[in-house]
Amino acid sequence: MTAREYLRSRSWLGTRFGLRTMRRLVAELGHPERAFKSALIAGTNGKGSVSAYLDEGLRSATLKVGRYTSPHLIDIRERITVSGKNIGRAAFERLVLEVREASERLIATGVLSAHPNHFEILTAVAFLFFREKKVDIAVLEVGLGGRLDATNVSSPLVSTIVSIDFDHEEFLGRTLAAIAGEKAGVVRRGRRVVVGPMPREAEKTIVRIARSRGASVVSAFRGVTLRRGGEAVDVRTPAGAYPAIKPLPGAHQRTNLVVAIRTLESLFRAGIRLDAPRAVHAMSRAQWPGRLERFEGRPPFLLDGAHNPAGAKALAAYLAEAGTPHVLVFGAMRDKHVDEMANELFPKARLVIATRVRMKRAATTRHLFDIGRRLGLLAVEEASISRAVLRAARVARPGETVVVAGSLYLVGAVRKRLLARRPR
Repeated sequence: MTAREYLRSRSWLGTRFGLRTMRRLVAELGHPERAFKSALIAGTNGKGSVSAYLDEGLRSATLKVGRYTSPHLIDIRERITVSGKNIGRAAFERLVLEVREASERLIATGVLSAHPNHFEILTAVAFLFFREKKVDIAVLEVGLGGRLDATNVSSPLVSTIVSIDFDHEEFLGRTLAAIAGEKAGVVRRGRRVVVGPMPREAEKTIVRIARSRGASVVSAFRGVTLRRGGEAVDVRTPAGAYPAIKPLPGAHQRTNLVVAIRTLESLFRAGIRLDAPRAVHAMSRAQWPGRLERFEGRPPFLLDGAHNPAGAKALAAYLAEAGTPHVLVFGAMRDKHVDEMANELFPKARLVIATRVRMKRAATTRHLFDIGRRLGLLAVEEASISRAVLRAARVARPGETVVVAGSLYLVGAVRKRLLARRPR
C-alpha cells in the first residue's frame, strides 16, 4: 500500500478527534512536536490567513519557519511547508509510511485499537518533517475546535483564537459559548492567548478558561488604532507603530492582520528574537490562495472559500464594497448552513449557477437551485464543475466578474483549471 492509498483508506474524523491517540502516536515517534517552538492558531474563520501573515513575518526575521494548515486546495502537500515551500513528494511518501509503521506497532502491542485518522496522520507527518528540517518555529493551524484536535498535542509559546462563530456544531456544540469552550482548549497555563473580536458570550468563556489556567489574555483590538490609506493601513498597538502595511483583500483581512500582529508581538515577549516593525512590514507579502483570489481575464474570476455563514457574510461585504456586478458559481457541503450562506450571497449576483463537488457531503444542485428560486432570483443548475465554469465565462457580460464560492473543495477544483490556462 502506497502512502496515498494509506491516507485514502483512513477516515477524516474517525470517532472524534482523539488527543489520546495523537499522544500515543507522537510518543512512539519520539515526540517530534517537542523539537521546535510553535504558535497554535484556532478559530472558526481567519486562522489560515493569520497563519499566512505570521509565516511571512517570522521568516523575515531569518527564522526557519514551518507552517501546517488545512484544508489544501489542489495538492495535499500544500498543508506542510518549510520556508514557504511545500514538503517534497519523496519526503511526504516516506513520512506517511513512517507514521503507518509506528501505528502498526502500536496496534500490534494493543496500545491502539485502530490506525489514526487522516488528519492525525498528516499532523504527525508535519511534526516529523519540521523536526527533520530543524525549523526554529512552526505555525500550526488547528483543524477542528481545539481541545481534542490533533495539533493540540503541541506546547505552543502563544495560542491564538481568531474568531468564534457557528460551524461544525455536531462536534463543537450548539451555542457560541460551547464552541468557544472547545476552541479554548488551546490555551496553555501561564502563557499568552491572543483573542480576536468575537461575540461577548464567546469571549467571556475564553477569558474565564484562560484565567482558570493562569494564562494572560491579549484582546487583539484593545488599545489598537487602525487607519486606512488606500490599500494600506497604519496600525498602532500598545507595543508599537506599524505604518503602511498592505493586508490581504477584504475588510475582514484587516482584522486578521491585527490579530496576527498581536500574536507576533506575543511571540516576541515569549522569547522569539525578531525586529517587530520589520516582521510586521513583511506581512504585506502574505498570500493565501483561494481567499478573495483574483484571476484576470475575460471575464475575470474571483475565488473565495467562504464555506460558512460568517465567511459568506465577509465575502458579501467585500462584493458590496467593490460594487462589481457578477455571476456566482456556488457549491457547498450540505452539513453547512447552506440557506444562510445563500441568503448572503445569492441576492448580490445577477445569475447563480448551482454546481456540486463530487463528494457525498455535497449539497445537490437541485437544493441550491430551489433556494435561488425561493429568493426570486435567476438560477440554473450545472452539475459538472467544468461546465459550470464554462457556462459562467460564456454568460458573463462585459464588466462582470465570475465569483466562485461556497466550498474550498469547489474553489480548489476551479483554481486548478484556471492555473492550467495561465501562460507559462
